[in-house]
Amino acid sequence: MKKQMKKTNLYALLLLLFITMLACNDDNLDVVPRDKFSDANVWVDEGASDLFLNDVYNRIMPDFNNTYDPIENWSDNAICGYAWPRSRNTIQRSLQNPTNNPFAHISDYLRWDVVYNNIRRTNVFIKNVTESTALSDDFKKLRLAEARFLRAYAYQWLYMTYGGVPLIEVPLDRVEQGEDIFYPRSTAEETVQFITSECAAIYVDLPTTPEQGRIGKGAAMALKGWVELYAGKWADAAASNKKIMDELDYDLHPDYEGFFLLKPGEANVEGILYRQYFPPAKGGRLDGFIGPTFTDGGAETSWGGCNPTQELVDDYAMDNGKPIDDPTSGYDPQNPYENREPRFYQSIVYNGSYFYNHTFSMVEGSKNAIDLTDKDDATQTGYYFRKRLDDKTLTLGAANWNGRTSYQNYNCFRYAEVLLNYAEAQNEAVGPDLSVYDAVNEVRDRAGIPDLPLGLSQDDMRTAIRRERRVELAFEDKRFWDLLRWKTAEVNINKPLTGVKITEGPTGLVYEYVDATGGDRQFDASKNYLFPIPQSAIEANSELQGDQNPGY
Repeated sequence: MKKQMKKTNLYALLLLLFITMLACNDDNLDVVPRDKFSDANVWVDEGASDLFLNDVYNRIMPDFNNTYDPIENWSDNAICGYAWPRSRNTIQRSLQNPTNNPFAHISDYLRWDVVYNNIRRTNVFIKNVTESTALSDDFKKLRLAEARFLRAYAYQWLYMTYGGVPLIEVPLDRVEQGEDIFYPRSTAEETVQFITSECAAIYVDLPTTPEQGRIGKGAAMALKGWVELYAGKWADAAASNKKIMDELDYDLHPDYEGFFLLKPGEANVEGILYRQYFPPAKGGRLDGFIGPTFTDGGAETSWGGCNPTQELVDDYAMDNGKPIDDPTSGYDPQNPYENREPRFYQSIVYNGSYFYNHTFSMVEGSKNAIDLTDKDDATQTGYYFRKRLDDKTLTLGAANWNGRTSYQNYNCFRYAEVLLNYAEAQNEAVGPDLSVYDAVNEVRDRAGIPDLPLGLSQDDMRTAIRRERRVELAFEDKRFWDLLRWKTAEVNINKPLTGVKITEGPTGLVYEYVDATGGDRQFDASKNYLFPIPQSAIEANSELQGDQNPGY
């Protein structure tokens, strides 16, 4: 078993921190944080002001390629391969409460205090740049738009996690403002309105093609459309996502698997908002944390932190585009991995897969057989994660998880999601018109499977879109939030998740679908659609007292 990793003390590194940035050129973004420097040194110089904003970028954009227990493990798509992280001992058991921290193993990006500290940094930047008479108007217009986006993006995390939250747009100072620093919660609707209105307002000031490491129009409109989708504002979400489709120059990368292995500096027509990694100094540990655990000779090449469930595997279609539960699909339960759609082979390591110069056996008695007793870090489900991993050019094992050699982007928004967001919103708003088919089929065409059949009802199209979304966006930390906004978490993650036990039978392999160790999920619909506000935040803010989320 792995020992729980210690958090990096970011504050001790403030004057030495180099920036790992989304879609960035690291030469532009090396930064000495300036929030400790005097105003005279920062807000009169564009370079110094940029250094301050770069630090805000670094803090707010998720560094999820360096987490060993991703948000995907909160959903019905995956189970962590070891027992001690929070996904297994807190969230999946519905044990989160106002005094524990369920977010400890995803780098604290959802923690109330951390997010508000980052929002304060953006407010400091916005106030001082706005008031500066030394900075050029063009610089101020662009950088203020970027800062407002980052603040809105931070509020998006708070909204999805807690619902309505205090909306703070200015730096607060207890000495100068006294009790006025305490803000009450805004409603969920007011929080959505703030985020989306900010995105609409800054859209005009952002470039269509931003310089590397900076926010552009696509990111602002993608965030707007996503928050509207989350809130069930169907017509608004459809319009925002359609604006990207009609006005901006994004497209699908021609190769689904290859898109996730783009290296720094390579052309990226699909990525809209993503964090980029520059190993070794600014690299990730994606491959060493969440890939297949054992390869040749039992060598440990990854921690195995994200094991796909049978439920996810069953949603990958056949190569004729039909779901496996369609009697005409050709699915053979005795050969369950034959003739599946290309994304299955590009995303999942299964019995018989070839990965990292090794043909995997998940048959009982092999090192990678399903682990039903938590005896080691082998798969809990009979499957491993493959998508986004590089088994061709990286040396896996400790060289990766200690050396931070993963270079893959972490995608926050990409064009395929925009297409699926549009399709869902438009279907909910007006039904399955031709534009809904076109958007979904564009994603399916790139995946190498036939178009959806014509004549689907709105309900049938909804089912098709949700299946397509699950498969296309698997292992991108989208599924958990989808289950929350669809209000289906009380079904999908309120029962045991399953894996496959494979044994040798008299006439061939026998596939037995079993409850997975670590897959027993509990979800209380009366409270778990939101997380509890930390008790420490309530005690510190008189305006929050008595305003905890229901059930906590």
